[in-house]
Amino acid sequence: MRKLLGYILSPIVIIVFVLVLVIFQPIQWIAYKLFGYSAHKKVVDILNLCLFGTVYLAGNTVTFINRQNLPAGRPIIFISNHQSLLDIPPLIYYLRKYHAKFISKIELTRGIPSISYNLKVGGGANIDRNDPKQSLMELAKLGTRMKENRWSTVIFPEGTRSKTGRVKTFQAGGIAIILKKCPEALIVPIAIDGSWKVVQYGLYPLNTFIRMTWEVLEPIETNFGSVEERVNEAESRIKKALGQE
Repeated sequence: MRKLLGYILSPIVIIVFVLVLVIFQPIQWIAYKLFGYSAHKKVVDILNLCLFGTVYLAGNTVTFINRQNLPAGRPIIFISNHQSLLDIPPLIYYLRKYHAKFISKIELTRGIPSISYNLKVGGGANIDRNDPKQSLMELAKLGTRMKENRWSTVIFPEGTRSKTGRVKTFQAGGIAIILKKCPEALIVPIAIDGSWKVVQYGLYPLNTFIRMTWEVLEPIETNFGSVEERVNEAESRIKKALGQE
């Protein structure tokens, strides 16, 4: 029944999603060109609120849980499992006060309304996976911006999205590079559950009436072992939160 409803409701979701991207493209440009970073960021926050709001048109829901008292004005590396592209808009919106930046493929900086422009000017890292030197430099620059501006970042250390919701092995390399430039950054795991189910049939049809949750877990301080040990601990906590131990 859910899949059948998906055939009916998916076109509505997709049309509204694309309209949001198209409408916010000139708004972003005006905000950035005339008023700078702060105004642009506020527009991007609202954009992402609207983007994940479209999933409600198919009966899906977003629940973001943050019971942690995270420090203000300190760089944070949010480490999360990755289930679908739907993971990103709630992270941008609900982590907005931490100025969370993303690491993206450089190909995404071209041709996508709103998203490509934000990736170009928003302060994240756009990496060329075919150019290891460029990738390392971009990650190092991101670490420097985090230190200088007290920004944060969101990293999906599995490398690729999990199509079944099972957490894959985390890689610590990119996180280690950022921590070299921003050693005071706090590591905070986030467990995402359910978003893979919305796209388990692909973008069409989208699944319906799925409850998706994002839960911020206990921070991991800089005095907790090596970088690899901190990343492994984040992976373990996420698996535990998802019942995958």
